[in-house]
Amino acid sequence: MSNYLYILWIPLLPLATFVVLGLFGRKYFAKSAGIISTASLLTSTILSFVAAKQYFFVDGKVNGIYQKIIALKYTWLEFSPNVSIDMGVIVDPISVMMLIVVTSVSLMVHVFSLGYMKGEERFATYYAFLSLFTFSMLGLILSVNIFQVYMFWELVGASSFLLIGYYFNKPSAVAASKKAFIVTRFADLGFLIGIMIMGFYGGTLDIGLLIQKLTSVQSPEFLSITSASFLGASMLTWGLTLIFMGGAGKSAMFPLHIWLPDAMEGPTPVSALIHAATMVVAGVYLVARLFPIFSMDEAALTIVTYVGAFSALLAAIIACTQTDIKRVLAYSTMSQIGYMMFALGISKNGGEAGLGYMASMFHLFTHAFFKSLLFLGAGAVIHMVHSNEMKDMGGLRKLMPITHAAFLIACLAIAGIPPFAGFFSKEEILTAAFHENKLIYGVALFTAALTSFYMFRLYFNIFWSKDAAAKAHSAGHDHAHDHGEGSWTMKLPLIILAACAVGVGFIPFSQFITSDGAALETHIDMIFSIAPVSLSIIAILLSASFYKNQNTKSDKAVALFGGFYRAAYKKFYVDELYLFITKKIVFPLIGQPIAWADRNIVDGSILLLANTTAKISTAIKGLQSGKVQNYALYFFGGVIALSVLFIYIWK
Repeated sequence: MSNYLYILWIPLLPLATFVVLGLFGRKYFAKSAGIISTASLLTSTILSFVAAKQYFFVDGKVNGIYQKIIALKYTWLEFSPNVSIDMGVIVDPISVMMLIVVTSVSLMVHVFSLGYMKGEERFATYYAFLSLFTFSMLGLILSVNIFQVYMFWELVGASSFLLIGYYFNKPSAVAASKKAFIVTRFADLGFLIGIMIMGFYGGTLDIGLLIQKLTSVQSPEFLSITSASFLGASMLTWGLTLIFMGGAGKSAMFPLHIWLPDAMEGPTPVSALIHAATMVVAGVYLVARLFPIFSMDEAALTIVTYVGAFSALLAAIIACTQTDIKRVLAYSTMSQIGYMMFALGISKNGGEAGLGYMASMFHLFTHAFFKSLLFLGAGAVIHMVHSNEMKDMGGLRKLMPITHAAFLIACLAIAGIPPFAGFFSKEEILTAAFHENKLIYGVALFTAALTSFYMFRLYFNIFWSKDAAAKAHSAGHDHAHDHGEGSWTMKLPLIILAACAVGVGFIPFSQFITSDGAALETHIDMIFSIAPVSLSIIAILLSASFYKNQNTKSDKAVALFGGFYRAAYKKFYVDELYLFITKKIVFPLIGQPIAWADRNIVDGSILLLANTTAKISTAIKGLQSGKVQNYALYFFGGVIALSVLFIYIWK
């Protein structure tokens, strides 16, 4: 077996960049920080492709099955001979695939940011934070131990907090970063409890051993965790559900999705990195990593399925009403992550029944490229018009030809139009859903049509609508006098990602990444594809009739849906519900009593102890007078008292 230790350099290079730029960037590398960070990540990206070539085409497959290779394993903290926190590197199909995704998209973001963030006062700090986030994500996907995953999981959350709140002088950015941090902390508490349950009953924190023990129906660990129950559910169901809770928080699944739209307050390239291709798919990756265990519990998979499907539909409906282009893309991300989740939920482990698993990973892969392209394209538009609102845009296709072409390709890809990448991965998901759960298939089909509608609503409002262009001109925002599409560093990533959005769908993904490591047949059936593609085309044509040119059709549609449209625009008041629960229930009924108890009972007890000690000290301080004759008197008095006590006891 070949040596994979060089993979260590893939996360270590961004870590070194973070340390250097974090400590010395603003003083010594204020202008060159972007070049240093980009060069470092370029090296990591090249190493990722080298590792992928070696694993998939040289020595990863044994007897027709891709193996899990532990390239490095070091016991960091040992609790018992079987339970320890190990630091290591795992090489298997999904970790290698994720290496490609994270490093490639992060590299495009680094290059794009050279032009987009040029002139920022904290330019070096921005690249330091990008490097920290990239290191954290790479560490997460290479982890061999479930607690190692949790450590990098928290580091991902901390680095995303820094990036979302990069513009710390904006109150909205500070609020968004705190919201993301707090919501995901609640989810991560569930993740931590789930880890403890699995570790306790599984007798190990090592992912490989945990899977081995909890997927063997005759093992004592499996019998123990399935026989123990709480509130009618087995501890296996509880452990997996709580772990999924952590994944749902990071991946913005309902009802823990409220942080994602607000997180758009960060720089747009950050949105492309965190909210398109990396952090938000961490939950999908977590379920996929532990999928053999999830497949042993039907209840946990059912939760994954229906939470994913509902999140996909809810986010698609909300996206149809939003006017901030980054928020539309944020809800689109939530919807697509929901697709990946329910694809995992309807899957089985091994063979053709594992189609949903393969389709989920395939969509994760293709989505990373076309969604990051959409975010970077939106960044180029915002960079030009200095606004996130659709009303300030329109008619930009001639002024931004490269961005226009790239954005159109990305929209066609996410809409599932052949031969773009999204078509292939979505069709695999729809095929799996059709064979496993007709209700989920129906939801997925309707959501796909909504996706086409809201994405082309976005496209036509930005690049075609004459009405928006006229409004912008009358408001003094004549785009023709702006600085164009930006530098080549902003255009090059768009061109590369557009090529990926066209080409990566042709990769024979089912030959490389499956639930059991063995190749699957491709399931694209052109007859089966007629319905979803036709619905998508109809949705695109409907969107064109509403938004391509100035008319009143969209206003009539809004009036037709009335209250439902307003509710969707207000995100179905989920944020308001959270505010009501926290401000009217949690704070007054839980927070205030706890604060009173802390202030009066805990602090009061400590103050009482301190005051009592002070009074006793004052009362007896005369005993320490410093006079020898007094000490001699106390000494002889003590001797007499002991003598009397001794005589009494002797009698």
